[in-house]
Amino acid sequence: MTICGRAFDAVLSDLDGVIRFYDMGEVERLEDAFGLPRGSTAEIAFAPATDLPLMRGEITREQWIDSIARGLADRVPWERGHRLGTTLAATGFHADEAVVGMLRKVRAAGLPVLLVTNATPWLADDLALLGLTGPAGLFDDVISSADLGVTKPDPRIYRAAVERAGVAAGRCLFVDDRQENVAAAEALGMPAVLFREPADLRAALDPLL
Repeated sequence: MTICGRAFDAVLSDLDGVIRFYDMGEVERLEDAFGLPRGSTAEIAFAPATDLPLMRGEITREQWIDSIARGLADRVPWERGHRLGTTLAATGFHADEAVVGMLRKVRAAGLPVLLVTNATPWLADDLALLGLTGPAGLFDDVISSADLGVTKPDPRIYRAAVERAGVAAGRCLFVDDRQENVAAAEALGMPAVLFREPADLRAALDPLL
């Protein structure tokens, strides 16, 4: 339902880089110990050839770790590469409480909040660890690339999110930290926020909140 005078009627939010942030300290400690530049593990792990099969639900966590070890094999022995991949896969994370608080206010105002994320097959477990499911859940629906088999910026994942939101694309505020994902949403007619810090989201939500 569209409310006259309101700029949007649903919020579609990314997870990583908007709501969830990782503590890379242990991975960086191991990289230092193994003589690797910091960020080397993430560079391999999140390269499209390594990362996209996981995000589409085509490989398991262990297969992803093995692919990281293979990618690092020209720089460190297999055992060290595998340890780095395993450590990365188990890296701790936290939710940005300022962002979570704003999205809770959106829901309290009567608007649906949907998660639209390029996610691993164990997303449900991660959301539970973040305290974003159950009675205190943050989202009205979760659209995961691992479930759909397509990743942002593929238009299909946006169309699925719009359908589940139950409002027109032009009435969905899309929030993401990657320019290519924001551009894809805008190409479908969505108002969008390129997230760099909570103030970016606050500026978009102020007229509502």
